[in-house]
Amino acid sequence: MGLAGLFTIIRPANAVVAGLAAIVAYLIATGTLVYGVILLMAVVILITAAGNVINDYYDAAIDAINRPGRPIPSGTVSRDAALVYAGVLFFLGILFAGFTSPLCLAIAMFNAILLVFYAARLKSTPFFGNVTVSYLAASIFLFGSALAGGNRVLVMLPLVAITFLAMLSRELLKDAEDIDGDHAGGADTLPIRIGVRKTALIAFVFAVAAVATSMLPYFWWGAWYLFGIALVDIIIIIAAGKALGCTDPAGVKAAGSTSLLKAGMFASLVIFTLSAVLL
Repeated sequence: MGLAGLFTIIRPANAVVAGLAAIVAYLIATGTLVYGVILLMAVVILITAAGNVINDYYDAAIDAINRPGRPIPSGTVSRDAALVYAGVLFFLGILFAGFTSPLCLAIAMFNAILLVFYAARLKSTPFFGNVTVSYLAASIFLFGSALAGGNRVLVMLPLVAITFLAMLSRELLKDAEDIDGDHAGGADTLPIRIGVRKTALIAFVFAVAAVATSMLPYFWWGAWYLFGIALVDIIIIIAAGKALGCTDPAGVKAAGSTSLLKAGMFASLVIFTLSAVLL
């Protein structure tokens, strides 16, 4: 077991982006930044990283088929070490959350428990697992704004909805890509039950709903925001649309929809940040 494996298994890029999203949430909610946002970022990075590790711990058999290059199936991190590592990361994340606010601590603890429950149970349930992951991604905006007080959380609700819907679209398409490994590992996902084509259509509907919801911040950010988010919305629609008509996992992978949706979500974070600072 090497340090490289311990670094890779936390998916550092995703964890850091999640941490930055918490800072953006506070900035949007208050229009300012305080030193406390560093703690917000640290908590989100640690708990997100822990969630990634515990997910790989439970998914070792499935990843051996779908993603053999990941640290556990490739042998760079043992399952036992991953379990201990996840526990340490969860503990540190909740410990740091105790220095933020009671609402932040409550969200952090709830999300940590949900991440473990998701990896152990919910991931193998049709649709509910996808909803859980989408909530966890969207809850970062709730967590970031919670440092400023409960009334500020209301400002985040449109952004929470946008993130939830776009993430749900991506999660469904990821399951469509992973049918072979999920089936071999005993998972029961929506694409396994209803097929790739119907799943892709449902994912497209959620992507369209995310685009429609993204119009709401226009009422406080104005035309420049609308122009910027429209470019992102085009990416999201194209990404989800590319999977329409696919009938098997190979087709969804070849379409590149999940990667393009991820790029669109990152781009939306940039638009939110610029809008909060400049508009």
